[in-house]
Amino acid sequence: MTIDKIRPGGVIDPYLPVRARISRIIEENPRIRTLVLEPLEELPAANGARSTAGRSSAYQPGQFVMVSVPHCGEAPISLASSPHEPELRLSVLKVGLLTEALHRLPVGAEVGLRGPYGRPFPLADLHGRRLLFIAGGIGLAPLRSVLESCLAEPEKFGPLTLLYGSRTPADLAFGEDLARWQQSGRVDCRLTVDQGAPGWTGAVGLVTELLAELEPAPEQTSVLICGPPPMIRAVCRQTAATGIAPEQIITTLERQMKCGLGLCRHCHLDHHLVCVDGPVYTLAQLQQLEIMELG
Repeated sequence: MTIDKIRPGGVIDPYLPVRARISRIIEENPRIRTLVLEPLEELPAANGARSTAGRSSAYQPGQFVMVSVPHCGEAPISLASSPHEPELRLSVLKVGLLTEALHRLPVGAEVGLRGPYGRPFPLADLHGRRLLFIAGGIGLAPLRSVLESCLAEPEKFGPLTLLYGSRTPADLAFGEDLARWQQSGRVDCRLTVDQGAPGWTGAVGLVTELLAELEPAPEQTSVLICGPPPMIRAVCRQTAATGIAPEQIITTLERQMKCGLGLCRHCHLDHHLVCVDGPVYTLAQLQQLEIMELG
């Protein structure tokens, strides 16, 4: 850690990024690539203090980092890796200047990281429960972190089911992970696409149609959702209709976050700041905030 990043008392300046080198690139699909990163400096804990337990313990599933490239800006990206993995993964959807720059970087290039930030998924509250993961597109990235955490400690969690949808077969991402999870026999992976293509033998339709095929046990099941906002709203409505309690339906909110520290208030949501109070929320919390009406 360079000395200019340290304030008196060993506290890291929260505005200065640490350096990380790209050690591997996974081309998930034409618009999504996963950067496997090797931090060159210690990733700080969320409160800005030094992590005393090593890099991997400095973040939790559901948190994000602010990623920067010189002359291209900074943006929030969810951590796709589990704290149990020896590497950091960021899955990047190409949508703007910063993400296009990240897609151009080769192995060996460096990026800046600030964080981790945000409230994570409540894994301790999910111990012993059946977990239903529902994702669309890039939304599988933060859920991947949770899934890998569950697989690392299988004795703590019940059966794992993943419903994953994309627009076309070519848009499906995380193919290596999906194959590994399914082959492990520990994750029931069910895929669907909005539009089929020659050679595609899987389901065609919305991810909510896969959900309709399940008969979850409401008292034992927790649902974790991430994807486009219309999909999240539809899935929340459908899972709530099965009798699953709103406190057991957990999702993430998308807001344009600028600082990650709750200072600029750019991501305010009434009296909430998504970068601090989120991005993970239960359906019960969203209903209390009056931003998720299911009627």
